[in-house]
Amino acid sequence: MNIILIYPESPDTFWGFKHALKFIRKRAYSPPLGLLTVAAMLPPEWSKRLVDASVTKLRDKDLEWADYAFISGMTVQRESARRIITQCKEAGLKVIAGGPLFTMERDQFEEVDHFVLNEAELTLPDFLSDLMRGRAKRVYTSSGFADIQTTPAPMWELADLNRYGTMSVQFSRGCPFNCEFCNVTSLFGHRPRTKTVRQVLTELDGLYDLGWRGNVFFVDDNLIGNKKELKSKLLPALIEWRKHKKGVVFSTEVSINLADDEQVMHMMVEAGFGTVFIGIETPDADSLAECSKKQNMNRNLVEDVKRMQRAGLQVQGGFIVGFDNDTPGVFQRQIDFIQKSGIVAAMVGLLQAPPGTRLHDRLKRAGRLLDQMSGDNVDGTTNIIPVMNLDTLRDGYKHILQRIYAPKPYYQRVKTFLREYQPPKVRASWDFDHVLGFIRSICHLGIFGKERFHYWNLLWWTLFRCPGSFPLAMALAVYGYHHRRICELHVL
Repeated sequence: MNIILIYPESPDTFWGFKHALKFIRKRAYSPPLGLLTVAAMLPPEWSKRLVDASVTKLRDKDLEWADYAFISGMTVQRESARRIITQCKEAGLKVIAGGPLFTMERDQFEEVDHFVLNEAELTLPDFLSDLMRGRAKRVYTSSGFADIQTTPAPMWELADLNRYGTMSVQFSRGCPFNCEFCNVTSLFGHRPRTKTVRQVLTELDGLYDLGWRGNVFFVDDNLIGNKKELKSKLLPALIEWRKHKKGVVFSTEVSINLADDEQVMHMMVEAGFGTVFIGIETPDADSLAECSKKQNMNRNLVEDVKRMQRAGLQVQGGFIVGFDNDTPGVFQRQIDFIQKSGIVAAMVGLLQAPPGTRLHDRLKRAGRLLDQMSGDNVDGTTNIIPVMNLDTLRDGYKHILQRIYAPKPYYQRVKTFLREYQPPKVRASWDFDHVLGFIRSICHLGIFGKERFHYWNLLWWTLFRCPGSFPLAMALAVYGYHHRRICELHVL
């Protein structure tokens, strides 16, 4: 049996880093972790190929070779998924679809032959069993949650690792919190389930043995959701692992209460974590209460961020405008918070209501839902009817992006961050591509870019004030270019 695993093309988005990746000759941010894991769940005697449409084209000869096409994707990849499914059907292939996009929107994909939804550890075995017997059903779903200690290591060998900027692994699924706008708990539950340390190390060893030396992103929606397992098992194992495996660093997503645990922060830095993404959402207490973001309430959020920066962690942040309690003053408050906190990568989006969330249910009952959400956090769209005048909301949103990603305030924010940041002793080393990326940044940003004055100012300021952070400062300059392009092309 020949199986082609297809990942739709990702559009130009905030976290896609398309404009930054060009500096280091990469085509996409990371390979499709879910599909590579599904590949490892298929019978070992089957032949498998991966086509990531962000990296390579889906060719006719690939479709002629295959017996079945497996496709997965996120909501933001909806349109590419439609085109690929049509291409597969025109080639006479049966299509099996799974992943978040199809779990939430399967009614919109009539051409798909079989849906294997929810967590593949639960639904894929039944589908494969029925397929072998010639009686496969159209839809396979599950209301339970999988034991991910049975999940195999992804088949990294199917992907061309040289095309990507980072790799991904997973330690846990689920989140103990219940934010109204987030669909993580409806997809993966409130009780974070963890893999064994041996599983995680096996995945990392697989990447290392294939030559990977760079960033590995833990895709957990909240790595500290099960802090006991993290603190007592995973972090000590990663600290020991990195003593023998040089050049690998980590990033992940956490909740703001990480700032309360000095020991865990220092253990994470020692284990190689350099960047954490946190959903801060808003500095307004009423809006935090509205969306049940209880973990962010009654805190000095700016000081929490700076505490993590001083521990050696770069904090990236997610922000939202458009809550029912938001007033026109929220736009300037968001700007002030972002600038004061030194959160360099600040993803600001309009509130959206994903299917399966409490927000979606509430607004549906109130008759306040519009078309389906885009899945892009920073494209200036929303699928809800806000309390605030929509034009006022959109204008205020544009004002935030214009302000925080204009060269002057952006580079000021980099300095604000670097003044607090304590770089770890062990950092990722620059390879040829990163050296080339730095040279390209001099040409593109320092000579021809409209930010060239700020670029050179940051370069010399960093060399004299905090030389240990020089590689990071130059990387942030390139990321700023990417984020600014995203804002200019899709919102402003």
